[in-house]
Amino acid sequence: MKYDLLDTPTGTMIAVIDEVGLRHLNYQQGPKALTIDAEWEHDPEALAPYLTQLREYFSGERKAFSFPLSVTGTEFQQKVWRALCAIPYGKIVSYRDIARLIGRPSAVRAVGAANGRNPLHVVIPCHRVVATSGALTGYAGGLSAKQKLLLLEQKRR
Repeated sequence: MKYDLLDTPTGTMIAVIDEVGLRHLNYQQGPKALTIDAEWEHDPEALAPYLTQLREYFSGERKAFSFPLSVTGTEFQQKVWRALCAIPYGKIVSYRDIARLIGRPSAVRAVGAANGRNPLHVVIPCHRVVATSGALTGYAGGLSAKQKLLLLEQKRR
C-alpha cells in the first residue's frame, strides 16, 4: 500500500492506494481519523493522478472521479456505498432515502452505520447524506468539514 497526504479546505486527508486503486481517503483529524500504517510506503508519484483529481474537486473544477477504486466491505455496505455514489453532485438526501433506494426501508440505522464506515470520503459522497429532519449528522472529518463540502458543491452545482 502506498500513501500521500492532501491538504484540503476541509482538513488534511490521507489517500492510500493498493494494486487495484484508491483504497482509503480519510481525514487525519476528526472522530474517525485514519492514521498512517508503518507498513505503508509514502509515494507521492504513485498518488499524483488521484490527488490531481481531488484537488480539481476541491477547486470546483471536477464533479466526478475517474480513477479506479479498491473498496472492501460487507455486501450491505457495498450496496449502501453504491447508492451513495448515485447521489448527484450538490444534492442532499436522507439516510431514509438511501434505505428506500436499496430496498431496505426499515434499515435506516444500518444505512447510517454503513455510511459511517465509508473508506473513501468525498469520492463515495457520504457527506451528501443528512438526517430526515435535514440536520447534519456525523462525519469522519467532523460536522464543520461536512458543512464545507455541502456548501462547496451547492455553490458550483
